[in-house]
Amino acid sequence: MNEENLYQRIKANLENNLHILEDKPEETVDSSLKALWLMAGGIYKSADEALSLPLPNLTTQQVIKLNQLINERLSGKPLAYITGRQSFMGIELSCNDKALIPRKETEILGKKALEIGQKIANKKCEIKVFDVCCGSGNLGVAVAHFIPNAEVFASDYSADAVTLAQENVFSLNLAQRVHVCQSDLFAAFENGGYDRKIDLIICNPPYISSSKVGKLHTEISMNEPAMAFDGGMLGTKIIQRLIREASKFLTKEGWAAFEVGIGQGSFLIQIIEKTNLYDHIESVNDDHGNIRVICMHPKSE
Repeated sequence: MNEENLYQRIKANLENNLHILEDKPEETVDSSLKALWLMAGGIYKSADEALSLPLPNLTTQQVIKLNQLINERLSGKPLAYITGRQSFMGIELSCNDKALIPRKETEILGKKALEIGQKIANKKCEIKVFDVCCGSGNLGVAVAHFIPNAEVFASDYSADAVTLAQENVFSLNLAQRVHVCQSDLFAAFENGGYDRKIDLIICNPPYISSSKVGKLHTEISMNEPAMAFDGGMLGTKIIQRLIREASKFLTKEGWAAFEVGIGQGSFLIQIIEKTNLYDHIESVNDDHGNIRVICMHPKSE
C-alpha cells in the first residue's frame, strides 16, 4: 500500500471513530493523523505544528507503530499525551499526564496578559510576574518568551506539574528569567519580599465544581489530573483565595488576570467588588460572549 492510500485508509477510520472534544479545536482528523504519522517517523510535534509539515515515508515497522498510535488515540488517550507535545500561543511545549493540557481557550488569558504586561514593560526596565497554578508553565513561559524584560515566578501545588514546567522552561532556554517552585497558591512567596513588587499576576485555576469533575468526558476524567480541574463545591474555591490574597503583592500599577468558567464571571466580579481591595475590574469575553477572563487592579494604599 502506498503512502497516499495508507493515509486515506487511516483517515477514513478516524472520521468514523474518533471523537474530538470541543475544547481542543486544533485537533482535527488531519492534524491528529499527521501528528501521529510524524511521531511514528520519530518526529514529535503538536497537532498545530504537524499540519504545516511534510509527512515522511514510513518503513514497515513505522507503519506498525503508526497503527499502534492510532489505536491508542481511539482508545481515548489524549493526543497531546501520546505525542508529548502541545502548542500554546505558537510555542511548542512538552506535555504529559502530570498537568492539564493547555487549551486554546486559555490563549484568551495569555493574550490579555501579554497586552497588560507589555504596557507595563514599556515603562520599566524589568517587570516581575507571578504565574500561580502554572501547570505545564504555558502562561509563564509565553509571557517570558514575548516580553524580554519580564522575570517570571511560576508555582503549582503539584510537584509533578512543577517538574514538567521546569522541563519547558529549560527546553525554551528561559531558565534565567523563569523560576518554578512548588507552592499552595502564594504560600512560597509570603516571606520572600514580594509585597507590592509584582507587576502582573496570572492564573488559570481549577474552576470546575467538585460534583462535575467526575462527569467530565472520559478522555479528560480518565487521563488529566483531577486536581487541575477541581475548584471545590462551587468551582470558585481557589479563585476566591486568589482574589483575597493577590492585592498585597501587586505594585500600584499592577494587575491580576485569571481565567473563569462559563457562567462564573458576573458572580466573581461581584465578589471582587465586595472585597474593596480593587478599584478597577475588567473582563474579556470569548467569541460567544461568555466572560472567560477577569482582570483586577488594586486600590492604592
